[in-house]
Order: sequence, then C-alpha cells, then structure tokens
Amino acid sequence: MTASASALFTAFDGTRLAYRTHGSGDPLVCVPGGPADSVYLGELGGLSAHRRLIVLDLRGTGRSAVPHDTSSYRSDRLVDDTEALREHLGLARIDLLGHSAGANPVMQYAARHPDRIGRLALIAPGTRAVGTVIAGDARRELARLRAREPWFPAAFAALESLIAGSGGDRDAIGPFFYGRWDAEARRHHAACSPGNPEAVALFGAEGAFDPEATRAGLAALRAPVLLLAGEFDLNSPPGSVAACAELFPDATLVVQRGAGHYPWLDDADRFVTAAAAFLG
Repeated sequence: MTASASALFTAFDGTRLAYRTHGSGDPLVCVPGGPADSVYLGELGGLSAHRRLIVLDLRGTGRSAVPHDTSSYRSDRLVDDTEALREHLGLARIDLLGHSAGANPVMQYAARHPDRIGRLALIAPGTRAVGTVIAGDARRELARLRAREPWFPAAFAALESLIAGSGGDRDAIGPFFYGRWDAEARRHHAACSPGNPEAVALFGAEGAFDPEATRAGLAALRAPVLLLAGEFDLNSPPGSVAACAELFPDATLVVQRGAGHYPWLDDADRFVTAAAAFLG
C-alpha cells in the first residue's frame, strides 16, 4: 500500500466534497460508480504505484456532504463537480478514469470539455450517457458462461427475475460481477453497496442524459481513450463496451480474460499492466 491522504474542496454550489489521494507522480482523477463510497476502488489493484490517484467521493457519498439541491445528484450535474476538482487541483488538463456508473459523468465531462482531457480511461463503463441499451439476452448469454459454478442456479434465477421486471434479489446476482466468488469478493460486494438511496435514485433522473449531444461531443474528442471490459461482466458486457469504443476517434479496447465488473480485483497484475501502459 502506498501513502494515502484525504482532502476537501468546495463545488460550484457550495457543497463540500472529499477526495482521497494514493501514491505519487502524475495525477489521475478517478470517479467511482454507484453512486457509492469510493473506498471500493481501493488503489485500483496497485495502479497507485504508477500514478497519483485522486479518488473523488461523489456528493452525498463517502465523506462528501449531502447537497441542499438534490437535483444535483443527476449525472449531468456531477460534471460540474469534476470541473471544480480540476480547478481546485490547478490543472489545465486532467487524465480522467471512470468506473461503472461513474463512466457516465466522465463521458459527459469529456464531451463538454474535450480540451481539458489528457487521457480518458473507462473501466467496465456504464453507457447510459451515450444511449447504449443492453438487452436481457446479452446478459443471459454472459451469465451462462458461469453455469458450472456452484452458486449459478440461484444467481441465474434472480437474474431472470430482474430481467423480467418481476423483482428479484440484486444481492443474489453478486457472484456474476466477479471472476471468483471467494471470501474477498464477498467482502468487496458488501462494501460496494450504495449508502445513499436518494443519490442512486436521482442519478439518472429526467434530464440527466442527452445521448445525442454526448455522442456528438465524444466524436470530436482528440484525446486517447482506453475502454477496459471484464470478460464475464453482466453490468458492462464486452459487446456493449466495444460498441461504446466506436464512438471515439482514438480508442483502445481491452477485454480482460476471467474478469468481472472489478477487474483490478480479479487479476491486479493484468489490470495494472494494461492501464499503466495506456496512461504512461
């Protein structure tokens, strides 16, 4: 583990936001998914040995304050928090990483501020910001790759219920998000659970996404982009991530074998090698 620290800054609306730093060297701003406490990212499997990770706690999560205006939980509004962090850090341009749902405001930021992006890394990205729809059959096909796992029958039944819209236990499908459903994965899954239901509910509220505008902005982005998908990831299937890669003029797609939604946990060496090679 490298040296870590935490700090606060003020967003444009006065909300006090927190971030953690890990490691040293050139900064890499990291935006978590969820919205959940960014602690689940850890040091991204040791990427902190290559870059200084600046890990944002999204408003209303982790150590960041709850905003007075709850509409600011929307994905498009979170773009302003990333911009405030860039200004706080005194950087003309930022290298930016988004994981899972956090890739949505990251892509919206890149579309809105293309000249302020150095390099862009999208890890197991959510794709609502660009309007990509993931079909239930695509999730079923990926899920069946795990049919020999002992937890599969119960997890697949829960997945079918969720796809059908008839309810279902989201925790029961947890094993599908990891390359190995071991004790470490179970602990991590519990830590990933969002603690602010309002932030989750309003993240994608009406007006949060304008896919056509975001796609147009990304088509003009000249910065290099890494899109890294886990082979088994039901949340961000490799096919959907590949389709997202086509939106960028300069994109590199990596599918990490044997990985789920948290590839730095499933094979830290493989993840860090790919990410560090891209980030420089």
